[in-house]
Amino acid sequence: MFDASPLNRRNARNEMLVRLLLGAMTGLLVLPVLLILGTLVYKGGPIISFEFLFTSPTNGMTAGGIFPALLGTIFLVLVALLASVPLGVAAAIYLSEYAPDNWFTRAINLAIINLAGVPSIVHALFGVGAFVIFFRFGTSILAASLTLAIMTLPVVIVATRESLQAVPQAFREACWNMGATRWQTIRRVVLPNAVSGILTGVILEVSRTAGETAPIMFTGAAFFLPFLPQSVFDQTMALSLHLFVVSTQVPGMPEELPFGVALVLICMVLAMNSLSIALRMYLRGRKRW
Repeated sequence: MFDASPLNRRNARNEMLVRLLLGAMTGLLVLPVLLILGTLVYKGGPIISFEFLFTSPTNGMTAGGIFPALLGTIFLVLVALLASVPLGVAAAIYLSEYAPDNWFTRAINLAIINLAGVPSIVHALFGVGAFVIFFRFGTSILAASLTLAIMTLPVVIVATRESLQAVPQAFREACWNMGATRWQTIRRVVLPNAVSGILTGVILEVSRTAGETAPIMFTGAAFFLPFLPQSVFDQTMALSLHLFVVSTQVPGMPEELPFGVALVLICMVLAMNSLSIALRMYLRGRKRW
């Protein structure tokens, strides 16, 4: 065996210090998340029950459950996904596979970047003007979901485009040499190998859509409704707005109720994300490269 030289010992010591530093930084990032979850579970866990999840608010929203808000949040997320994912994937396919590198394409990319940085309250005002007033959808699930779809569209476009560009160019060239058209190559080879990355954008969209308050407050969410929505043209309650209301607007609110609403909202987002992640891992395992 050879003894370590002073240089090797110094390099090993530096490597250990860097590893400890990076581990400490990671711990600092994870610690707030654990503290938040722990607080919600400790203060909101006792109120979680079947009655809390599947009944409507009563006694001026100081008692009862959150079922209308829970159902409304699911409706908003699903309709927003149906509106944004096909459009975002189509736009990403054009930008990645068809669009030439010219001023027009660069302008579109710049617009996508700027759209991602627009504050949610601005999207809310746009939704009021475009969907509530101009298209006459009124304050409804459809108007709120389309507003959320526009707000999260850049996430889907960017994630999809990066996934498409990660597929090796050799796959495309092999298909073209076999006589396949560009669309046949995209549909049969490129998209199947990029779908796991596309789901990453969907996961991020679900997380943001379920937690937004300002866009839905102006376009479709209600303070309280004595009935469940019957169509996408009805208003609905939502967990994010319900949490804001019971935390700031309702006097005599039990302390554990807002924490219970927040816990349900986070658990719902985690459940949706877990399903998407499981599907992404399954599809990633079937990649050809």
